[in-house]
Amino acid sequence: MLPMSDFAGRVAVVTGAGSGIGRALAHDLARRGARLALSDVDKDGLAETVAGIPGEVRSDTLDVTDKEAVHAYAEDVAGQFGVVNQVYNNAGVAFAGTILDSSYEQIEKVVDIDFWGVVYGTKAFLPHLIASGDGHVVNISSLFGLLAVPSQSAYNAAKFAVRGFTESLRQEMLVARYPVQVTCVHPGGIKTGIARNAARGKGFEDGAAMERFDRQMLRMSPEKAASIILAGVRRNRARVLVGNDAKVLDAVVRLLGSAYQRPFAAVAGRTLR
Repeated sequence: MLPMSDFAGRVAVVTGAGSGIGRALAHDLARRGARLALSDVDKDGLAETVAGIPGEVRSDTLDVTDKEAVHAYAEDVAGQFGVVNQVYNNAGVAFAGTILDSSYEQIEKVVDIDFWGVVYGTKAFLPHLIASGDGHVVNISSLFGLLAVPSQSAYNAAKFAVRGFTESLRQEMLVARYPVQVTCVHPGGIKTGIARNAARGKGFEDGAAMERFDRQMLRMSPEKAASIILAGVRRNRARVLVGNDAKVLDAVVRLLGSAYQRPFAAVAGRTLR
């Protein structure tokens, strides 16, 4: 397998490319010479991303919760480019609400996009990545895939699931000796619209809690996050922690074990209420 030291000429698929980290990844990959297949459910946002990228770009409006559509998309991309080298399963949404007051539908929507979208994207493209002889799956989890906080149960559940799914996949690729690297990414506070655009349950309708979270916790630019992610991909890292907050809080959880929950609950109670 070729070393992932150069993105030039590689075919890279990015979901959720219409904004935030997905858009930044697309632009950074383009600067590195990658050939891109970009998708998002937001047609207008995707068009803005593509408008800023010179060279060969395929763009598609895609709902990552539609299994059949994702598999058809994978076949179309492979058919157009002849090969697929990298897949960045990035599409995601957030939701603020307690377990008691959240509906099943609200929880299911987050899990469908943030977890099942990753599963569909991985399974649809994995045969093509293996066939490339030089594949890489990059699944975007979160800092909230390393620790849990109040009001984020649905998001925590999905992002913890992405972490477990991705770590298992990496081991399976090693056991089978398939030519596919696997990286799980845990961004900390990235200055995107995910918090502002989050759906809100009972007690969070006015958006004040999410605005405070956005203002106080989301500091790193998507462009910096994309650079860190691609540096990790280039080095075939199993896990990429994006931001000092992710690194510090990961260390705290490792140190305290389950005891982290009480102090975190106290801090979250002030930030998210």
